[in-house]
Amino acid sequence: MKDFRKYIKYGLAAVLMTGCDTQELHDLNINPQALNQVDLNFIFTSAELAIASNGSSGDNRYIDWRTNIGWCAYAIQQLGNASGGIAPGDKYTVNLETNAAPFEFTYNDQLKNIAEVLKQSGPGGFAEGKYVNMRNAARILRAFSFARLTDFYGSVPYTEANKGTEGIFFPKYDTQDVIYTDLLKELDEAAAAMNTSNGDEGFTDADFIYKGDINKWKRFGYSLMLRLAMRISNVDAAKAATYVSKAVAGGVFTSNADNMWVPLADGPSEWVNQNGISRAFDPGDGGQPAFLSATMVNFLKGANANSVADDDPRLMILSSGIGDWAGGVFTPVTTDPLKQKGLPNGYDQAMLDQLEGKPVIASKTYSRINVKMLQDSDPYMIMNYGEVEFLLAEAIERKIGSGINGTAKSHYEAGVKASMQMYTPYDASLTVSDAAVTAYLTTYPYGTTKPALEMIGEQMWVNKFFNWWEAWNDWRRTGFPKLTPTNYPGNVTNGTIPVRLKYPTSEVAGNPNYQTGATLPDDFTTKVWWDK
Repeated sequence: MKDFRKYIKYGLAAVLMTGCDTQELHDLNINPQALNQVDLNFIFTSAELAIASNGSSGDNRYIDWRTNIGWCAYAIQQLGNASGGIAPGDKYTVNLETNAAPFEFTYNDQLKNIAEVLKQSGPGGFAEGKYVNMRNAARILRAFSFARLTDFYGSVPYTEANKGTEGIFFPKYDTQDVIYTDLLKELDEAAAAMNTSNGDEGFTDADFIYKGDINKWKRFGYSLMLRLAMRISNVDAAKAATYVSKAVAGGVFTSNADNMWVPLADGPSEWVNQNGISRAFDPGDGGQPAFLSATMVNFLKGANANSVADDDPRLMILSSGIGDWAGGVFTPVTTDPLKQKGLPNGYDQAMLDQLEGKPVIASKTYSRINVKMLQDSDPYMIMNYGEVEFLLAEAIERKIGSGINGTAKSHYEAGVKASMQMYTPYDASLTVSDAAVTAYLTTYPYGTTKPALEMIGEQMWVNKFFNWWEAWNDWRRTGFPKLTPTNYPGNVTNGTIPVRLKYPTSEVAGNPNYQTGATLPDDFTTKVWWDK
């Protein structure tokens, strides 16, 4: 120790003798390779990618595999799964990763990047005033991500979230009504502030979704506003009406050309830039089996399962048929629409064997998701025009808001047409003709086959295929379609369809604000605020 102190003494003496002043000593502590500012274009692009990609920064495949598919797709009965642990939504069981995935990855990836864009482009930031359109597009993405979080859990950290650099390490929780009020305000302000005259630096290149098209960003912002306004319509009708009217006046989606698709790619590696849903279903990798549920197939086959004329044209859009899928190649057993069969929810292998009266080989028995929609480079849909038309039809039926032109019937029929004809970005062969749409609408006339609101709810359910978390949200709010719960032995909901996620165990144990701010009791049957 004496020798060590001696070297320190002589070292300091040498520094003093060479004439180093205080500033020079200070400069020695500065990392010459550290960034003093960040490229907001790069961060914004990363934020866009994170909501869809199997990327290295956050890996949305994790959320899709465990929650969007493993929970929502099965709970909402669009997919079926005879396995146990990877399908908690099918059996109403507990999977800790399913609960944790949206909370952990949304805060630590999408929202972290968006927070940096907003911080640096806002007051006091190095890019203040330079990235107006990017800043407001980031506000719209932030509203999208926070809506997804609060819809999963209820109360979540919001006003104090992603402020670790400001010394807030244990953010307080905000109630869902407070969060929704601010999200709607943010969408209103952000969409209005976007303008082609702002002249952002590099926004067109950074925005790989809409290529800097300000009009499409505004329409997405107002369409998202319409979605959120209708979501709270059962608990705050006045606010819902205000923002439905604002959304319509601002300008929502008007065709499938406005749909928000995140373009993706095959690489550069198997874990970067690829579609998170496709990777989750990839045989030998993701592990999720891609079987359609009996509920979905039976709905698409229509009132007369023995007649192709009654089929929804989407039956053989969403299904490849029955057969094996390996290495991106589908080997069919049958592609006959009349022979399509869905896997019933709430069954394990032994129960299926008993149901079918023989040992069941799933690939030779049940319909699969169309392999043309499960390529790694397929785009990822965030929101579409068909949903907007159904929301407008519902708003007219329920007399929510003003300024909506047309009738509920005309918007419903436009929604059905848009929903049936929106799949060509996956593959050009996935087309549905105008004649096929007309035939379907004639077979199932609006408000005649079933009550109007029920038909709207059912069509929104089909429309949200792949966006299963959104289908789950719609079902919780509307009660449509009318689903029969499963009652698998050992389920934790007493045989009722789950209505929220539980918080991650790390959040329960690590954030002292959980006890006073979280949605409690923290179980799968506690409804969120708007689910009344």
